[in-house]
Amino acid sequence: MDREIRDLIRQMNSANPLWGAPRIHGELLKLGIEVSQATVAKYMMRRRGAPSPTWRSFLRNQAEGIAAIDMFVVASASFRLLYVMIILGHARRELVRTAVTEHPTAAWLSRQVTEAFPWDTAPRYLLRDRDASYGSYFSSRVKAMDITEVITAPRSPWQNAFVERVIGSIRRECLDHILVFNERHLHRVLFSYVDYYHRSRTHLSLDKDCPDPRPIMPRRIGKVIAIPKVGGLHHRYERLAA
Repeated sequence: MDREIRDLIRQMNSANPLWGAPRIHGELLKLGIEVSQATVAKYMMRRRGAPSPTWRSFLRNQAEGIAAIDMFVVASASFRLLYVMIILGHARRELVRTAVTEHPTAAWLSRQVTEAFPWDTAPRYLLRDRDASYGSYFSSRVKAMDITEVITAPRSPWQNAFVERVIGSIRRECLDHILVFNERHLHRVLFSYVDYYHRSRTHLSLDKDCPDPRPIMPRRIGKVIAIPKVGGLHHRYERLAA
């Protein structure tokens, strides 16, 4: 193993303390560095703590026609509760839409679905939980778009596993490390994270590629540079031509 590669693994590990061996391995593959994930783990700095959970496969055969919607709560610095709505496409784990509000009414949620899916791009199925915010108005709008609602059982978040995993990633990789001041600030933070999520973050379920595929950069192009993302919480690594 070249010293340059060992140093790069440790540099990525130091600059991105939230990353594990799979994420660093994915970045190295995008830089044209062919090493095994076990080798990456060998040269990482040792930290205490439990390993990240694996991403369980869920409804894989019908992923193209499935989307999921869910909400989670973020407390601002002034202790106001802000509700974040996300719509996730299962095919390539893309965040189709994110939105923030203080009052998640059925009419507001319906409008988010309409704007997320123009009439000719609507998925066949939409997974959601039993939150009372959706209501009959939301169900009528979804039905008019020829989307079949799949409602999970009570207290069974594992039945909507993909979107729950994304919410966990947003919290662990972004919001748990940022103090949110207000709704506008939360919009900006989410916009920055979604851009990183789509264009830079490698995903285990996508063979360590991004929702927007990243090209592999051969080693002959030049040296490796780090590009800060999400305010420096994460980095994207590319090769810069000499």
